[in-house]
Amino acid sequence: MRLSSRLDIIIRDNLNRLPAEPFIWWQKTWWSRGAFLELIEECEERLRASNFKKGQRLALLMPNSPVLLATAVAVWRLGGAVVLIDFRSGYVPLIRQLCHADVFAALTYRGCEDLVPLISEEGIPCSVISLDTLDENIPGRPCAEEGEETAVIFYTSGTTGEPKAVPLTHDNLLDCIEGCVEHIDMLNEDDVFLNALPNSNVFGFLCGALLPLVKATRQAILTSFMPVESSMDAIKNAEVTIVTAVPTMIALMVGAVSRGAAVSSSMRCILSGGDRLPADISKRAAGLLGVPVLQGYGLTEASSVVALPPSINAVKPGSVGTLLSCVEAEIRSDEGEVLPQGREGRLWIRGSSVAKCYFRNPELTAERFADGWFDTCDIARFDEEGYLYLVGRACDVIFVGGFKVYAREVEKTLNEHPLVHEAAVIGVPRSISGEIVKAFVVLKKGERASAKELIEYCKKKLSYYKVPRIIEFVTEMPRSAIGEIVKRKLSKD
Repeated sequence: MRLSSRLDIIIRDNLNRLPAEPFIWWQKTWWSRGAFLELIEECEERLRASNFKKGQRLALLMPNSPVLLATAVAVWRLGGAVVLIDFRSGYVPLIRQLCHADVFAALTYRGCEDLVPLISEEGIPCSVISLDTLDENIPGRPCAEEGEETAVIFYTSGTTGEPKAVPLTHDNLLDCIEGCVEHIDMLNEDDVFLNALPNSNVFGFLCGALLPLVKATRQAILTSFMPVESSMDAIKNAEVTIVTAVPTMIALMVGAVSRGAAVSSSMRCILSGGDRLPADISKRAAGLLGVPVLQGYGLTEASSVVALPPSINAVKPGSVGTLLSCVEAEIRSDEGEVLPQGREGRLWIRGSSVAKCYFRNPELTAERFADGWFDTCDIARFDEEGYLYLVGRACDVIFVGGFKVYAREVEKTLNEHPLVHEAAVIGVPRSISGEIVKAFVVLKKGERASAKELIEYCKKKLSYYKVPRIIEFVTEMPRSAIGEIVKRKLSKD
């Protein structure tokens, strides 16, 4: 049982033990625990001198770096919360999120100076800082002071819709970390995590950055995973043992190795999340990278992770594993009736790692949260051993002539075609049938196929109403910062 329910206290205690031990690998050099603690104290001093107050929020618009992590810990020590926003999200959504979060100030880095005047015009002080130090006081502004329990606010929209602000507490994040470590029971004190996923995403932040800070293991911080060859070198040089990645990153690693890149002998596991992992990529990764890939499932509202395979040797094809101990779930019908094991329906969850609301959005909170439960909007089922299988998204349902078609099922079928690299499916309005199925397809490099060929393939594997009526070939899919396909950017014309 943990002795504290605050991240900053646990992290500080870890850093005070064995201060000379290497802790963070940054720009080809190991920082000691003591050096990182000094950076935290420097950031805390600067924020206090800048009049940052308990219960306020500070926005960080920067890539993964020591100063991002140190500033977050410093903010927590002062009783505040950090708002982690993707600095590449575009001016309009970025400003909307900063104003909605009502932040004390925004910090960005050298390379994004063009954001400063745009943000400042909205009355939000914005400062440019280094990625490895905070050496000056920062201008701030008065903002509302809320409870100290919130640690981080993430903005998430999944694959569609307006961004939603998810406030996660210290307890939410700590219970998710403890649940992950307990569930897979494979972490040891010599592990080195790869922190290359954007920390503006909850999966990248919790599994790549926060988990090693809380469990006192080492991490290698990269500002970007690209180019992949540089990341492969970093994995080797820092002796990374556990890689947290999205499927796109895994595919890039497989491609690099197939072109002759060296595989690090230190790697022993890849934790995959953020999007579905194609079976062929998982198989190729296991063969070429020589390590198992554990595909889990999670969402921002649950602090990142909901389910994981219980061990390397307990993976079931098609499943995302079993629930963490901090989460319980029900499968319900659209009418709210709890369904028996084996039936498909809406996945509802609750637990100590699950947020209680959306930040300053009572309407959406009332829509998705009810009696302590959260509607994930995912369609899923459990088997007799408690393994979770995802079928699709409730908001990713296509209604064809009165029948429900889950885009995920059609995508899975297309992805199994030997010439298809990737597929994404949407519904296109039609006056008679309501909608028809349209697929966007990326073929494997050097391959050629016709729409008719793929449609005939689907007819052999899917019910007639699920078969795509239109197939459009594209060279690549529009993606979010963590590699998810952004369907709202796919044309519905």
